[in-house]
Amino acid sequence: MAKGTSKVRFKVHVKSGDTVQIIAGSDRGKIGEVLRVLPETSKVIVKGVNFKTKHIKPQQEGESGQIQTIEAPIHSSNVMLYSTKQKVASRVSYTFNENGRKVRLLKKTGELLD
Repeated sequence: MAKGTSKVRFKVHVKSGDTVQIIAGSDRGKIGEVLRVLPETSKVIVKGVNFKTKHIKPQQEGESGQIQTIEAPIHSSNVMLYSTKQKVASRVSYTFNENGRKVRLLKKTGELLD
């Protein structure tokens, strides 16, 4: 196996499209939507959180360079699922619905997510 490539995929408690609250780091308290989940590194990209600036060189003669701001990934342990109805962050538990499907449930509110 080459350096930097891992075959391990971590289980992550959030899915893309979920609303989460940041519970640690410089963006603590912010609420955003999960844009992408990276199970290989157990990280998530949240909309409007953890911005990094990227300087882009000009590619052609006469073109000017750019400075872009992009959302960088943060570790999934630093986000908590957020209930938009009750305005509260909660841990997640897993249960089965009447059809026998495994669904996610917010512990504080009892709200079903899937």
